[in-house]
Amino acid sequence: MIFVPGAFVSDVADTTVDRFATWVETSVPTLLRVLLVLFLAYLGIKLALFVLRRVLGRLYGEREALVVDLAVTIVGIFLWFSVALSILSMLGMGEIAASMGTTTGFVALGVAYALSEMIEDTVAGVYLLRDPDFEVGDRVVTEKGEGLVRSIELRKCRLEQDDGSMLVVANGDVEKKWTRKEAEGTAGSAAEP
Repeated sequence: MIFVPGAFVSDVADTTVDRFATWVETSVPTLLRVLLVLFLAYLGIKLALFVLRRVLGRLYGEREALVVDLAVTIVGIFLWFSVALSILSMLGMGEIAASMGTTTGFVALGVAYALSEMIEDTVAGVYLLRDPDFEVGDRVVTEKGEGLVRSIELRKCRLEQDDGSMLVVANGDVEKKWTRKEAEGTAGSAAEP
């Protein structure tokens, strides 16, 4: 057999073009389905998050906007993660999608354990935001100190002390035990949750 460089290059080019054409022919329908799913998922998730934000906004009101934002963000992450796993399955990578789902569960468990105090403060913050006895402007006594409630956030409360300094207390510490003091000149009353 005699080696002819032009014929070899031509054969390689023909084979490459044939393989590429076959790949396009088999992959284009799948890619179009993926693009359609992405487009519909985008619209569906936008609509779902809009509705969720409106419903929770009416339920919680403006005072608890942080709770609404947190809930919408968590739901959005779960929805987009589900879409990503579905797309991987559509592309023939079901084993990878299953592995990612399992791994994400273990990672989430580890992160939840590592951030347990933060999660405790956030949950306590939701309770404090919902508590009608604990409002901005109230004078309260906690184990960490006493002061006028200036803000209630998801993870911490800010209490203005008599000397004008700001005491920042984790919501988990406040939720454990606190007492509301009445305005000057009236008897104090306990308002423990």
